[in-house]
Amino acid sequence: MSFSLLAAPTEAAQSARARLKALHGDTPPDKADIIVALGGDGFMLETQHRFLGQNRPIYGMNCGSVGFLMNDYREDDLPVRLAAAQEALLHPLRMIAESDTGRRTEALAINEVSLLRETRQAAKLRILVDGKQRLAELICDGIIVSTPAGSTAYNLSAHGPIVPLSANLLPMTPISAFRPRRWRGALLPSEVTVVFEILEAEKRPVAAVADYTEMRDVRRVEVREDRSVSLTLLFDPDHGLSERIIAEQFTV
Repeated sequence: MSFSLLAAPTEAAQSARARLKALHGDTPPDKADIIVALGGDGFMLETQHRFLGQNRPIYGMNCGSVGFLMNDYREDDLPVRLAAAQEALLHPLRMIAESDTGRRTEALAINEVSLLRETRQAAKLRILVDGKQRLAELICDGIIVSTPAGSTAYNLSAHGPIVPLSANLLPMTPISAFRPRRWRGALLPSEVTVVFEILEAEKRPVAAVADYTEMRDVRRVEVREDRSVSLTLLFDPDHGLSERIIAEQFTV
């Protein structure tokens, strides 16, 4: 089993890579069976996008701050841990955004697709699910559609629900909803297609963001889970992603 060591540009991650390479060696990324990502959740997200759809499992070790998607950092038993690691299969969201000039942008999101107001004016959105209007007008700072894996990230900070990986649900969470004020979002089946239409777009411009791909001045945004693309993360048996998602719901 060969693996490639990739590190975030921080001193801690680069030093960890040097020590691991001295102990266990290193293989070029294009020839490795497994990618080992050293850093925090931000670097893990970058690594996921880099190898998305390449059928290359990624094993992260925390050399950053939060490290929710990372395993604990240890140096001496890496090959043994890789051999015993458990898989978690993820599917990204596909965002198709159309601008006010008719320009069309597609991007994949492993965590979430978010729509955000660009100015002091709140956004006005119409929400359709599988072609059926579900909310004629939402006035808000923005809205998030998250993957289960991403439900503990921006979605959770916006008071959205945490979703287990096996639930086949996509949380939709408003950001500072003004009207209807009491609307808290929805849990949608993972196979649906969500469309956001931006109302009064010239007065209330909106940006659409898929992880870190941003498109400004959008008029229409379509979001759906893309099961033709997959990503495999590896976790230590006692620290799997499903267990972390459950445990996070009991964190106070």
